[in-house]
Amino acid sequence: MSRKIAGPEIERLVQLLARLPGLGPRSSRKAVLALLKRRNDLLLPLSDALQLAIAKIAECPVCGNLDTVSPCSVCADPRRDPSLIVVVEEVGDLWALERANVVSAQYHVLGGHLSPLDGIGPERLNIPNLIARARSPDVKEILLALNATVEGQSTAHYISDQLQGIDVAVSRLAQGVPIGGELDYLDDGTLAAAFKARRKV
Repeated sequence: MSRKIAGPEIERLVQLLARLPGLGPRSSRKAVLALLKRRNDLLLPLSDALQLAIAKIAECPVCGNLDTVSPCSVCADPRRDPSLIVVVEEVGDLWALERANVVSAQYHVLGGHLSPLDGIGPERLNIPNLIARARSPDVKEILLALNATVEGQSTAHYISDQLQGIDVAVSRLAQGVPIGGELDYLDDGTLAAAFKARRKV
């Protein structure tokens, strides 16, 4: 039986941080200790930033991005190519593509991928809104920039089928994206190569 080494408030902080991707119990304990040691210059500003995020950040009703304005800054940017919609699984993928600066298009965030084993079907994803956007006369191409995983590829096939009969080209990322790779972890050069060599579905 392990001994209690901290009060319930600290334990709760550790447990909450441990739920974040990439943080296990040991990493979250280190993070909590760092926050508590630097209460004034780190913990308090972080608490304020989180409260502000809760109050102001919302999902864009057009593309699904996260921002403090609605529609988001990407959708509201008049310099973007309205004829191309880049479809990604998560907001992190959108941010990765923007960081790489390889395309200036519209985006569409699905909010995940199809995964029958986890109970995630098409109704749980932002697919109907994508189909509606694809019917706009301004849209000429839908680029499926989904992760090169089994689930990502299954989702891409499903969306391709749903877009049948709509007068829009459907393409996918090509070379440079390894099987099993996730966009958020790829370097900018790899993303740029994948965009330039995209192919029709």
